[in-house]
Amino acid sequence: MGAPPATGEYMLIVGGGKVGWNLARELIDKGHEVTLIESDRERYLTVEQELEHRVLYGDASELWVLERAGIARAGMVIAVTGDDEDNLLICQVAKDKYGVDRVIARVNNPRNRQHFELLGVKPYVSATDLILRLIEREVPRYGLVHLLDLADAKIEIIDLLIGPNAQVVGNRLDELNLPKGSLLISVMRDGTGFVPTPDTVLEAGDEVLAVLDPRVEEELTRYLGLEEGTIDRTPDA
Repeated sequence: MGAPPATGEYMLIVGGGKVGWNLARELIDKGHEVTLIESDRERYLTVEQELEHRVLYGDASELWVLERAGIARAGMVIAVTGDDEDNLLICQVAKDKYGVDRVIARVNNPRNRQHFELLGVKPYVSATDLILRLIEREVPRYGLVHLLDLADAKIEIIDLLIGPNAQVVGNRLDELNLPKGSLLISVMRDGTGFVPTPDTVLEAGDEVLAVLDPRVEEELTRYLGLEEGTIDRTPDA
């Protein structure tokens, strides 16, 4: 079966990796008109078929590509490429040149977060479900509850991959000695996400979403057995 006819507003997504592709599918299923821009030819050909020709091939840092995608009528622009500079540029162009008030961007390096916030861009360092909740907050007529008020909360949300040698593997959640100011709020395992309970046992390969005080990020990642650079902030292609 195809997607339902579009009845919601027009949304433009830049970046056809895992996050962008999943976002596009979710928003199409919710009845929104969506165009996704992807600059990698091979990835474009794959996603273009999966999303039933709602994909445009091109470099979204070029104005003509954005205009061809219909940015002037977009109610929201969502930049989720693996490059922070591209995401920032796209959001800045969307706001300043085309008057798009609602823009959301993926932040691959948390150190760049302040640059997005200064521009008035909703930043996130996480996975698809979090960005959907940001969208739900920005479009309240859905009647859904957003996860966190990220614009005001002095917290970080990071996506961690539990490695095979992490000391937490095989331990129940209630056995962990997590740093004060940190909380594991979801686990993705074998393509299925769930909210962990005290008796949840962590496994190697689990993708864990953590909410934390930025000051304890290093302590948390060290405790989970992750070495620097293993936080999942890589492109989704």
